[in-house]
Amino acid sequence: MTTSTTAKKSPPTRSDFRYFDTIDTRWADNDVYGHVNNVAYYSFFDTVVNRLLIDNGWLQLEGSGPIGLVVETRCQYFASVSYPAVLDIGLTILKLGNSSVVYQLAVFSEGSEQASAVGQFVHVYVDRSSHMPTSLPAELRAGLSHYLKVSDEPE
Repeated sequence: MTTSTTAKKSPPTRSDFRYFDTIDTRWADNDVYGHVNNVAYYSFFDTVVNRLLIDNGWLQLEGSGPIGLVVETRCQYFASVSYPAVLDIGLTILKLGNSSVVYQLAVFSEGSEQASAVGQFVHVYVDRSSHMPTSLPAELRAGLSHYLKVSDEPE
């Protein structure tokens, strides 16, 4: 008999996150079971990470600088959400590596202090042409450092 090494943790709270953005669910986000489908959560995460990068000038859509490629995602669910809903997506950064960023994101229903879901999203920065890993640009590293998680709790 094997035992699971992935025990369900308690949901994080809003105070665990350094940045928030709002997402309105769409009718198409719901699945046959009447709740937002798991695929939509990854779309929410991708949207919020890229809004942060674009709004701060750290991602140039038509530029020549490095780009972050998603190399890993995961999500743990604590409570369902359904259309229609206004969701707050929290973001914090767990790790800034030489060429990578580990984001932690969470979905909060309006007025809820506990997350309905929490996920991780890992970017590895690569040269836009060669797709070879490259160091994070200094401006990006400095900007993202403001969103680093401040807790000493292990993830």
